[in-house]
Amino acid sequence: MLKILHTADWHLGKRLQEFPRIEEQKLVLDEICLIADEQEVDLVLLAGDIFDSFNPAHEAVELLYKTLRRLSKNGSRPIIAISGNHDSSQFVEAPDPLAREMGIFFYSRYDSVIPAGKLDSEVEVLRSESEFMELKLPKVDFPIRLILAPYAHEVSLRTYLGEENREEEFRNLLAGKWKMLADQYCDEKGVNVFVGHFFFTKKGAPLEAEPESERPILHVGGTQALFTENLPPQIQYAALGHLHRYHAVDKNPCPVVYSSSPLAYSFSEADQEKQVVLIELEPGKPASYTPFSLKQGRPLYRKTFDNLPDTLQWLEENPYCFVELTYQTKDSIDASTRKAILKAHDGIVNLIPQIQNPRNSDELTLKAEDLEKDMVSLFSLYFESVRGQEPNEELLTIFKEVISQEENK
Repeated sequence: MLKILHTADWHLGKRLQEFPRIEEQKLVLDEICLIADEQEVDLVLLAGDIFDSFNPAHEAVELLYKTLRRLSKNGSRPIIAISGNHDSSQFVEAPDPLAREMGIFFYSRYDSVIPAGKLDSEVEVLRSESEFMELKLPKVDFPIRLILAPYAHEVSLRTYLGEENREEEFRNLLAGKWKMLADQYCDEKGVNVFVGHFFFTKKGAPLEAEPESERPILHVGGTQALFTENLPPQIQYAALGHLHRYHAVDKNPCPVVYSSSPLAYSFSEADQEKQVVLIELEPGKPASYTPFSLKQGRPLYRKTFDNLPDTLQWLEENPYCFVELTYQTKDSIDASTRKAILKAHDGIVNLIPQIQNPRNSDELTLKAEDLEKDMVSLFSLYFESVRGQEPNEELLTIFKEVISQEENK
């Protein structure tokens, strides 16, 4: 029995607006390492979006290397890491020659070929070509075949895949290449796994919403989405990255699974349970897989209140979280209320006023004679039409300063 840990979308270096998340990422990656050790995992799959930006900060890079070294058990537990749409393909593959000696294989370019050969740890790459590798582990009696599908932007598709970026051609092109690899290498004498960073859906099913923190890839090279039927029938498990919610897109002919991100990275992910997936595989048999919940890191909440005492009580009872707080009020949030709320908690990301019972917008329609009014009066009318109340003196003073600067240019 082969045990594989599937994780994705680490987004190292990610911030939640002005709030850094690096300390939380250290904690949750430590948790992932503990799960891998406790479950005696043989192989780790990291399905893209390793970093949050093309040029990650030094502390994010350092955290990756330290984590992968620990996760690889100094080379005895191989790690396969592909790039996602947040990653620079050149940056991700840069350490590959050195990392490979520790059993860590980075793959981000469709023309790359991982060299065959045996490592000091006795892990061996038996065969490889672009988008494919076959591994042999010393304590596993059968080979592991991996079809590798990192995120591909339009330039990559045109340069390395040789097709135009029309939707159906894109699907057919990738499906054809994956079928060719599966037909050539994937039989029931080994286990067969797909690792990809794409938007997959079951044909005919509604599209899953992409998280707010993601750069959408619904239109990679003109495509809407890839279909689960594009995967070869020999594949026993498809390990995906990109969508941040744990779920199985499809279970037939094989599980097609998004593992989720390890932390909630936007308020669209509020209340989501974050997980990694333990996969158990044998040749010629269906895969079994089990999600493991991740507990580390600050949860994200969206909360609505209409009075200060309840607001402060909830904030006091929930100190370790990030909050998008909507405050219902008949007028704008006054300075003392705002100060009390922000002072009560260090994780308030957004404080949003929600005006109750705003004036009927039909009553506030601008008339032709209004256009003869001065700018301040027009601004006041506009503000009333949007917010249902007159702007306060502080806001009017700021507006007057702005238009004064414009007039003096």
